[in-house]
Amino acid sequence: MGIKGGRGDFEWVYNDQPHTSRRKEILAKYPEIKSLMGPDPQLKWVVTGMVLTQLLACYLVHDLSWKWVLFWAYGFGGCINHSLTLAIHDISHNVAFGNKQARWNRWFAMFANLPIGLPYSASFKKYHIDHHRYLGGDGLDVDVPTDLEGWFFCTPFRKVVWLFLQPFFYALRPLVVNPKPVSRLEALNALVQFIADILIYYLWGLKPVLYLISGSILCMGLHPISGHFIAEHYMFLKGHETYSYYGPLNLITFNVGYHMEHHDFPSIPGSRLPLVKKMAAEYYDSLPQHTSWVRVLWDFVFDDSIGPYARIKREYKLVKQE
Repeated sequence: MGIKGGRGDFEWVYNDQPHTSRRKEILAKYPEIKSLMGPDPQLKWVVTGMVLTQLLACYLVHDLSWKWVLFWAYGFGGCINHSLTLAIHDISHNVAFGNKQARWNRWFAMFANLPIGLPYSASFKKYHIDHHRYLGGDGLDVDVPTDLEGWFFCTPFRKVVWLFLQPFFYALRPLVVNPKPVSRLEALNALVQFIADILIYYLWGLKPVLYLISGSILCMGLHPISGHFIAEHYMFLKGHETYSYYGPLNLITFNVGYHMEHHDFPSIPGSRLPLVKKMAAEYYDSLPQHTSWVRVLWDFVFDDSIGPYARIKREYKLVKQE
């Protein structure tokens, strides 16, 4: 493709993210889209069913051999846990109980976090706000890889390693790029999570705990569903920093593939994002989109012009709050 961003440096731009202007233009033309905003009453029941499914799975795997524990962790449990991280993503926008019940959203996110095995929801919420407000912001958006990642993970083999280790980079990168004090909510999230892990260990032993944690790590690494991490904002075409995917994997990922629509309207639940595309089709149909997350991973690994550097970055003139 010949774009800058595969090797050498990020693509620096000096204009605002496109979602702000497109949001205003769409709302001016289709004000009825505002009716899609607000909580999704079904979300809490779907998430509760997923959490209970994983609890049942913990009981079912506790007598299996280790190879089958890992098999089911990657092929089943990890898919549910990855989907739960995307439910937490939706809940971080207060779409489970609405903006007026923000605390209920935070507590429910901790409940959705339980099968993941490691505390995640509170920290995600803290940094995800910056990802939307300062998309690609240098030192602000921790979704963008560091210079070290871009410099080192530039060959097919190294990019495969980077994909496999993605959960660890997502966990550790904020501590380097934009460190923030640990909040009381994060401490509570960790306490609740570790109590749940200890309780599962007490009831059924070590295998269910490792089933949950290994599934989360494996399926957020080198896994077809994890293609969305790359598909969302990596610059496959010069000048385009957000892409949507409208394929079947949206059915198990809370429509995270509708990513342009999501960044245009983050307060609309994932379940209603297809309606945004339908109502304002002329704004989205002509934009670049992905047709396969597996193909995204393949191209990312083997296309020399794409790598961790293939991201748009911009500087925001502001005083960072501590």
